[in-house]
Order: sequence, then C-alpha cells, then structure tokens
Amino acid sequence: MKRVLLGISGGIAAYKSAELVRLLIKHDYDVRVVMTQAATQFISPLTFQALSAHPVHTQLLDAEQENAMGHINLARWADVLLVAPATANCLAKLSHGLADDLLSTLYLAVECPVYVAPAMNQVMWHKAVTQENIQRLTQHGVIFIGPEAGSQACGDVGLGRMTEPEAILRSIIPSKQGIFQGKNILITAGPTRERLDPVRYITNRSSGKMGYALAEQAQKLGAHVTLVSGPVALSAPKNIHTVLVESAADMYDAVMQHVTGQDIMIAAAAVVDYTPGNVQAEKIKKQKKQTELNLHKTKDIVASVASLNNKPFTVGFAAETHNLEHYAQDKLIRKNLDMIAANWVGQAEGGFDSDVNALQVCWHNGQKTLPITDKTQLANQLLVLIAERLDA
Repeated sequence: MKRVLLGISGGIAAYKSAELVRLLIKHDYDVRVVMTQAATQFISPLTFQALSAHPVHTQLLDAEQENAMGHINLARWADVLLVAPATANCLAKLSHGLADDLLSTLYLAVECPVYVAPAMNQVMWHKAVTQENIQRLTQHGVIFIGPEAGSQACGDVGLGRMTEPEAILRSIIPSKQGIFQGKNILITAGPTRERLDPVRYITNRSSGKMGYALAEQAQKLGAHVTLVSGPVALSAPKNIHTVLVESAADMYDAVMQHVTGQDIMIAAAAVVDYTPGNVQAEKIKKQKKQTELNLHKTKDIVASVASLNNKPFTVGFAAETHNLEHYAQDKLIRKNLDMIAANWVGQAEGGFDSDVNALQVCWHNGQKTLPITDKTQLANQLLVLIAERLDA
C-alpha cells in the first residue's frame, strides 16, 4: 500500500480534495491529511477524518506526538507528498523555503516525490512572480499537475482551475507503476538549423520544451529514453541519453542510427522542411534588394521511421494555425503514423515558447482532447494515452 500525505491549502477548490481522498483510498492508498488554517475555513477537518479514517493534522507542533515532532514523523512516513489545492500563497511559501506552518515545513522535511495541483484566479496564475515561483519549484523537482482552463468561482474564465481528482489520481498512479518499464523510447525535440553561410541559417520556431518534458516524464514512467535534440536553450535531462544535432540531415542520421530496437518513437521536433542547396563558405554580403535561395526538401524523418519493417509505435506532432483536426488526420494517414498530437499555434495561450499547451490527439478510429495545462503534465497525459494505445 502506498502512503500519500495530502496537503490542503486555503482555496475554494479544497472541496474537490474530499473526492480525491475517496479515490486514493479506493485505489488502496493509505492517506494522511494535512490542512492549513485557511483550508479549514473552506471545509471541515472532520470531513477528511471520516474519509481517511485518520486524524487530520493542522498544527506544526503537536504536543500529543511522542517527541513533539509530528512533522518529522509524517515526513518519514510519506511515499508521496501531494498538495491539492496549492494556492498562489502556498506555492510562494514552498518556492522560498518558508516553514511557518505544518504544510510548508513538511515540504522541507520530506525526501519523497512532491506533486502540486495549483488552484487560483487566472490573473494570479499569470502574474510574473507566480510563474517565477513555479519555475523555481520545477527546477527543484516538484511535479505540477495542472491547472486547467475554464470557468472559475470568481466568475473569470481562464487557466487556474484545479485539475479534477480523477486526473490527479492518474498522474500519480502511472509514475508509481512504471507503465513503460522495459520499453525503449526515442524522442526528437527542438528545431533544426540549416546553414546559409557562416553567420546565417534558416530554422523552425521551437523551444524544445515539449520534447524535453516527454523525455523526462517517459524516464519517470520506467522507459529507457534516447533524446535527439536540435539546438535549444535547455539543459540536457539528467541520466537520459541525449544526442545533440543541428541540421535536419544530422537529425535524420541520428534517428536512423538509434531507431533499431525502439518500442516507441515520438517525433516532437520541428524539423525544417527545406535546406539550402549550397552553403556559402563566406558571409553573403548585402548588395541587392532581393536575393534568391535554392532550397532542397529535407528527408521526412517521422515518415521514414513509420515506413520501416517492424517499425516502432510512431507518434507525430503537428502545429497548425487553422483546420487543426483536418491536417492532423491527413498527416496521420499520409505518413502511416500510429498517433498524432496536434496543437494550435498563434493563439493567446500555449504554442511556441510557452510553458503550457493543449493537444488534439488522433489515432485510427479515435481521438482525445487534452486541455491546456503545463507541458510537464501534458507530457504525462500524452504518454499515458500512448501506453493505452500501445496495449490496445
């Protein structure tokens, strides 16, 4: 039985945590609940005591504990610390290492994985200081679940709703069960650069964040991951075999070199479709108002993999500005893919350089919408879906 320490901070979404406790227990988790004083104003500790069959912890210094150090005992007990909901105030405390109540002290005391499910007004979520706190916590290894977009209690519509309990549960269970244990997964990420001369190149817009998130989450789900990455401003993931490339030809060669023995290939890279026919040895001087480039089509990497005998389960990506589903379905069939993950670009939220995104995932005779959320959570959701389709 896995032991979950559930932290509840003071937001209206605290009412969802009651259902979360019920679901965790249904799936044979042993649950202990910790509430901030603000959380007790939204829902009674008695509710969680009845659901978990254990006393609810609210005080940092508990005189009834044998050594009056209840936070250390709880920290040692937990296999997972899950904070749901995590308010903007809670995230700020955790990010800066404050320890002025039981929940924030537990965060510093635990050595187990930490998950947070944020919940706050959409303006608060987008505030620069909140995003800085999120980035700092992510760098410290905290795993974010959500938030989701939609109607909020205050009447606003936007990103900030706490992820539903069922989805939170799914995010925790796969990481503990290792659904890709023994599987080999090849992932491409980032853009490619096609050189024109020693100082200029053409490229596709891509930060690589989605591909890197997929690589990190696949590893956490038990996979042996090979990441082939174009030029990005991201640090190479720890303990993941990463092959750095520059051009489309480099990426093609690296993928074909490593594809043998792979169970799954996920093509998240934004590969340039055309490359210059001739690379100038010296910088091209600006002499004319117009110039012409002789471009040759690059090799289609994901289609090449999908055409192999004994091909891996092949997942493509599509970024579209219009007719998203139409182009995704066309690419799925035309390139002989097993699945395609399509996303809008040029919208108000998500897309290039953003830390959040949404996906329309299509496969033969099926599709599913993954609503906008942070790319780490989105990567986890997509991988779980891939595992389901692989088994099917």
